[in-house]
Amino acid sequence: MVDLTEHCSVPGPQEQGLNHGNQITTKSKRRKRKRGGRKRNKHKSRAPPFLPPEVNMLTLKLVNPSPYRFEHLATQLKWRLQEGRGEAVYQIGVEDNGLLVGLSPGDMNASLQTLSRMAHKVGADIALLREREVDFDSDQNVSRKIAEVLVRKVPDDQQFLDLRVAVLGNVDSGKSTLLGVLTQGELDNGRGRARLNLFRHLHEIQSGRTSSISFEILGFNSKGQVVNYSESRTAEEICESSSKMITFMDLAGHHKYLKTTIFGLTSYCPDFALLVVSASTGIAGTTREHLGLSMALKVPVFIAVSKVDLVSRGAVDRTVRQLQRLLKQPGCNKVPLVISNRDDAVMGAQQFSHGTSVTPIFTISSVSGQSLDLLKVFLNVLPPLSNSKEQEELMQQLTEFQVDEIYSVPDVGTVVGGTLYSGVCREGERLLVGPTEQGQFLRLRVGSIQRNRSACRVLRAGQAATLALGNFDRSLLRKGMVMVSPKMNPTICCEFEAAIVLLFHAKTFRRGFQVTVHVGNVRQTATVECLQGKVRHRTHNLHSNTLREIAAIVLLFHAKTFRRGFQVTVHVGNVRQTATVECLQGKVRHRTHNLHSNTLREIRVEPQC
Repeated sequence: MVDLTEHCSVPGPQEQGLNHGNQITTKSKRRKRKRGGRKRNKHKSRAPPFLPPEVNMLTLKLVNPSPYRFEHLATQLKWRLQEGRGEAVYQIGVEDNGLLVGLSPGDMNASLQTLSRMAHKVGADIALLREREVDFDSDQNVSRKIAEVLVRKVPDDQQFLDLRVAVLGNVDSGKSTLLGVLTQGELDNGRGRARLNLFRHLHEIQSGRTSSISFEILGFNSKGQVVNYSESRTAEEICESSSKMITFMDLAGHHKYLKTTIFGLTSYCPDFALLVVSASTGIAGTTREHLGLSMALKVPVFIAVSKVDLVSRGAVDRTVRQLQRLLKQPGCNKVPLVISNRDDAVMGAQQFSHGTSVTPIFTISSVSGQSLDLLKVFLNVLPPLSNSKEQEELMQQLTEFQVDEIYSVPDVGTVVGGTLYSGVCREGERLLVGPTEQGQFLRLRVGSIQRNRSACRVLRAGQAATLALGNFDRSLLRKGMVMVSPKMNPTICCEFEAAIVLLFHAKTFRRGFQVTVHVGNVRQTATVECLQGKVRHRTHNLHSNTLREIAAIVLLFHAKTFRRGFQVTVHVGNVRQTATVECLQGKVRHRTHNLHSNTLREIRVEPQC
């Protein structure tokens, strides 16, 4: 076994190949193994197990490093935490080529102590994710283990890692009950007691069905322990104690509230989506539509099969097989992974976030608590999709804040809620808000900022918050407006050309036809102004070619601002289509993706107002 402190050197931050999992590669000499003439047993005749080097940070062992070496390792750990936005995963006992060598109990304990000292020096804590024994070709009859360790920064000035998870699923599938159990820390009584704190309206409590968008938070501290309302009384205490925050968006499941669900997906830009499927009803109602909508918007989806305590094991397996068949269809092309133990949860979280086609599936119960601990482990290990470099690039851009909600708070004044898409917003900063009905922008001043119901001085790109605007007239504001820097010159549009693919529809798509357009946080009725022709368009559907209509679409009420990267949803009757804004040769182009057949089409947006 080679000691890392004497024979290994870890590459610095400038070296290449660090984009996948924040790797650490070590240059270690291969140990010569004596091949005896005796016959080895069955276990030792197998090839030694390997781990792909791109999964995590690989290191052999950290035993008694010199002071200079310790400072070097601590500096690299600090840089890794910065790249991982406060998180890093080490795998101890693994060579640079992914060979699972393993360490003796003494070397493993010494390596964990060294890693703990390194984490303490940079203001972080460690948590052992999993540990397993390996069979390695060795002459000594000593058990050897490898360990996977999570290193996470201690929260500092509310700069915790925040992930947004949209909760989707058919009505009565148990979405709100599951969130109530996770955030409140108490199991449900079987009659919906856990979901009562999530409802915002009286009719939701009476009917038991969500009709609006509600937000709930679940925290994890630097040691990976759950922080929720069972131990903390207020959201501010949860934010202060958490190094990682999961913000759940409870969306409506009933079909008549589908526009609210689409608004939540396009406006709040969730990082991940949790699709809840009832084990008693299986794939029914809006389940397929929610899955297709999240896939078209390129939101990674993981699935939870709920209410497994109400049905037999055979019914649960039947629902899981239905999901597996659905995910393997040509329109999805996903690899389902049923989570049955802690190792599956850790591996599923790592593969799920690396852009692969793996879709984890949990079988849970909010009454008995079955597999809820595996879901918490998955959420704890789940890393962010963007790295620190992408975050810094967004922060260096001009300020742009999307207005999603408007309130009037006594003794505070007008308050707006939304998401900061780019730049940095501070208390006392002066911004422009618009466009108004006349296409103008008005000046205002940001009073105070609250994030997750606690005071915050600085708001960074990608974070959601509420801004107090003081005595600013609320009647001048509406949903869909943007608050931008005075240096920005936003593009205002009320008409755009679109190439729309309709696979099936009950009526003829003609001039004067009305459609509903979702552009980010804007939901507005639009009219087809004219049709310029039809083009035969080859789709990914197995049935036949389709016709693509070239149409000019006009927003009926207000002109809106378009931004690169906007998610656009156009639905005509029961046919819904999505798009993403891209910049091309001075024009804004939308590359779209149909929900029913994975059809690709393009939408070009040109300013007309």
